[in-house]
Amino acid sequence: MRVLVDESVPRLLAPELRGHEVRTVAELGWTGLKSGEPLTRAAEAGFAAFITMDRNLQYQQKVGRLSLGIVLLRAPNNRVETVLPLAPAVLIVLEQLRPGTVIQVGA
Repeated sequence: MRVLVDESVPRLLAPELRGHEVRTVAELGWTGLKSGEPLTRAAEAGFAAFITMDRNLQYQQKVGRLSLGIVLLRAPNNRVETVLPLAPAVLIVLEQLRPGTVIQVGA
């Protein structure tokens, strides 16, 4: 599955998602774009999943119309040591994720 990791998520999560083609917003040069724009670009570029920590994204965007699913990481902060333990759960969720849906991972 093609997966895009948002700039709000530590880049070190990407290598933990083995078995998937994972890119980061930074790798694609999409950092600093207006809210929702990386999500729209990801859908247009054929990504199947978008991983973010932006809790407002699902309310600001018309997620149900997207051709990709969103994995929303719920953690007290976005430090590497806080987010990396979520990787096994993210891998499970990626197998269940469908276009136009949001699945939360974490507390």
